[in-house]
Amino acid sequence: MTPHGSPLALDVVVPVYNEQFALDASIRRLAAYLSDEMSTTWQITIADNASTDGTPQIADRLADEIDGVRVIHTGRKGRGHALKLAWGASNAEVLAYVDVDLSTDLAALPPLVAPLLSGHSDVAIGTRLSRSSRVVRGGKREFISRSYNVLLHGALGVSFSDAQCGFKAIRSDVAARLLPLVQDDAWFFDTELLVIAQRSGLRIHEVPVDWIDDTDSRVEIMPTIREDLRGVYRVGRDLARGAIPVQSIYAELGRTPIGPAARPSFLGQVLRFGIVGALSTAAYAVLYLLLQGVLGAQAANFSALLITAVANTWANRRFTFAIRGPAKAATHQFQGLIVFGLAWGITSGSLVALDALAPNAGTVAELVVLTVANLVATVLRFVLLRRWVFRTPKPVEIDISHLSLTSGQEPALSTVSVGAVSQGQSAAETLSATPTADQNSSQKASAA
Repeated sequence: MTPHGSPLALDVVVPVYNEQFALDASIRRLAAYLSDEMSTTWQITIADNASTDGTPQIADRLADEIDGVRVIHTGRKGRGHALKLAWGASNAEVLAYVDVDLSTDLAALPPLVAPLLSGHSDVAIGTRLSRSSRVVRGGKREFISRSYNVLLHGALGVSFSDAQCGFKAIRSDVAARLLPLVQDDAWFFDTELLVIAQRSGLRIHEVPVDWIDDTDSRVEIMPTIREDLRGVYRVGRDLARGAIPVQSIYAELGRTPIGPAARPSFLGQVLRFGIVGALSTAAYAVLYLLLQGVLGAQAANFSALLITAVANTWANRRFTFAIRGPAKAATHQFQGLIVFGLAWGITSGSLVALDALAPNAGTVAELVVLTVANLVATVLRFVLLRRWVFRTPKPVEIDISHLSLTSGQEPALSTVSVGAVSQGQSAAETLSATPTADQNSSQKASAA
C-alpha cells in the first residue's frame, strides 16, 4: 500500500468482467502478497468493464475493506479499454496488470517490475514459452498460442516470445506515449502495444513464469483468433504506411543499437539457411499432413507453404543474413511472399505432373513428390533471398577526377569505389587509403 504522502511506485490493475465468484479471493490473495513481498509502495486497481453480475458490488466492498485497493467502473466492455482507462488515470511510476484468476504465480511479479523501477527496461512481460517456464494447459491452447507467436514473428518481425500472457508491466512515461496509439480495446491490445513498443526501439524484458490454465476462462477462442488475425493485418498495414509514428517515439525514448551486426560469411549463410530450410521443410510436411484430409491437396499445399514462408522469411532475415530492427521488415516480407509464389508454382506444378503421370497416387506419393519439389524451391529461395531480398548494398562510386593533389598533378584514379557504411569503411577512409601517383613515385624512389 502507499503510506500517506509517499510517491506511488506500482499500480497493479486487475481487469474484470463478470468475475463475482473469483474476485474476492483473488484480490485478497494479491493484496496479501504485495504486503508481504513488495518493499515498494503499491496500489491495486480493480477495473470493472461492464460487468452484469455481482462483480461491481464486490469490487466496491473490497475497496472499502482493504487499504490500497481502488475501483474503476466503465460501462464499456473490453480488457484493452479497461487497461487504458486504469493506466491512464494512475499516478504510479510503474503500471502492471494481472488476470483475475491469478493463473501466473505471483512470485514472478518482483522480477517483472524491478527492471522498470530501475529504468533498465521500458516494458516487461511474463512468458509461458520460455524453456524455464512451467506451464499446465491443454494441448489445443498450447498449439494455438505457439502458432500465434510464430505468425507474429514472421508477419511483424517481433522478437518477444509471448504476446498474450496476462502478466505485464510498463513504465508510466512509456505508457503515456504508447497508449494513445493502440487502437484495439479487447484481447489484441497486448500484442498491439508490444509491437509498437518494439518498433519504437524500447527494451522489452521477459520473465519466465509458472502458469496454470484457468478452466473457467471467459476467452472465446475462435472469435479471438479472428480478431487477432485482423489486428495483425491492420498493424502491419499501418506500420508499412507509416501511420504509426514509431520513428518519433524512437527518437524520444528508443534505445539505439550499440553497433551493427556482423553479416555471416557465405558458408555461414549456406549453413544457417540449410538449418532454417530443413526446419521449414519438416514444418511444411507436418502441416500438409494435418491439412490435407480437411482442405484437399492443393489448398493444403498452399496453406502449409504460406505459413512456413512467413516464418522462413523471418528466420532467414534474423539468423541467416543478420538483419535486425524494423527497417524494411514489411518490404522483406512482401518480397518473401513473391518468392513464396514462385515456390508455390513449383510445388503446384509437381502435383499437376504427378496427377498426369500417376492419377491413382496416394498421400505418401504426393508427400514425397511435394517434399522433393519443396527442396528445389528452397534452393531457389536461397538465391533470391541472398541476391534480391537481403542483398548487400552495392558500392558507391565517387568521381574525383576534378580533384588535384598538387599543382599540375592529376590523381591516379578517376573514381573510387566506396563500400556501404555497414561494411565499416567510409569514403574518406577509402580515399586516404588509395595511393596517388605522387605517392607511388615517392615509394619507387625510396625503393631504388
